Amino acid sequence: MAAESTPEPAISEPGRTAPRRGGKGRRRKARSTGSKALRGAAWTTAGVVVLGGAGAGYVYFKLNGNLHSVDINQALGSDRPTKIDNGSENILVLGSDTRSGKNKKLGGGTDDGSARSDTAMIVHVYEGHKKASVVSIPRDTLVDRPQCTDTQGTTHSAASGVMFNEAYSTGGAACAVKTVESITGIRMDHYLEVDFEGFQKLIDDLGGVQVTTTKDIDDPQSHLKLKAGPHTLSGEQALGLVRTRHGVGDGSDLGRIQLQQAFIKALIDQVKHVGVFTNPKKLYDLADTATKAVTTDSDIGSVNSLMDFADGLKGIGSSHMKMVTMPVEYDPANPNRVLLAKAKAQLVWDALKNDRPIPKSATEGTATGEAKGVVS
Repeated sequence: MAAESTPEPAISEPGRTAPRRGGKGRRRKARSTGSKALRGAAWTTAGVVVLGGAGAGYVYFKLNGNLHSVDINQALGSDRPTKIDNGSENILVLGSDTRSGKNKKLGGGTDDGSARSDTAMIVHVYEGHKKASVVSIPRDTLVDRPQCTDTQGTTHSAASGVMFNEAYSTGGAACAVKTVESITGIRMDHYLEVDFEGFQKLIDDLGGVQVTTTKDIDDPQSHLKLKAGPHTLSGEQALGLVRTRHGVGDGSDLGRIQLQQAFIKALIDQVKHVGVFTNPKKLYDLADTATKAVTTDSDIGSVNSLMDFADGLKGIGSSHMKMVTMPVEYDPANPNRVLLAKAKAQLVWDALKNDRPIPKSATEGTATGEAKGVVS
């Protein structure tokens, strides 16, 4: 992937002293693009670790070569919601449970040769990029998937009453974005995806994430066993936590979302306190891992673009992030599935379209899990 421009030295080669700012060369002006993406998984880390720029020479080209991107805009064409030009941004963040490569040994589950969107979140960054709302989409939601064309040019027929995560397994990123835009009526400005292996390694490179569990968790399916109390979770344990559903609460996907949301806030706070930017070696290692871990849309598919994107995220801490679950109700015909609560969900989509906070009434009385407060 070709470099867009020669960057400023900011990520040093391993073992070298961090360069001082100033002197020769131009400083890149940070654009106010971006969004507090990177939650649920390693996207938070991915954006933050590349803040400040990429190093000169081989370091820049190595990081740039790590990145994988998909051209969502070309695949979806013009039949999409109109871009909302009010200073806000919307990002679809997916955690993929693909079983290819090393992923088949991670996180539990069965290698059936397919991949699904194990975690899906719409991240809305408000004008000014000082706060964000995050809407988790339950993977078990029954939806009408629209006809979509994947990034290889293959067209997939529409389907009714299928699970939301089937969109990704059918047509990858493009079909997942198309389905979200069909549900919400909101255009996704960016797309970010991380898989099991990348998530686990990012947490390990960060030195773990500190959480406190208020109950014992024992889920052999996600390979997680934790006693109630404080923990510094390794990458493997963190992956188990964001995937567990049988070891805590009512065993539902909605309960798992509650655990994911709590972990994401802990992860964001952790990134701010690990001393990444005063340790060039740690910064380089994290940037190397992060750029390998994520798949982005092509608009942010280079180190320079990802830098600018991430620079718009750094002012949003966990206290300025509202996290909700898309309003749903249990399917009367199958308690293991949920249906979109359309009237209440429309309150969410209207708020995001108009860059307003999500009203409390949007989620009152909707289906929830029973894992709230288990992780703090």
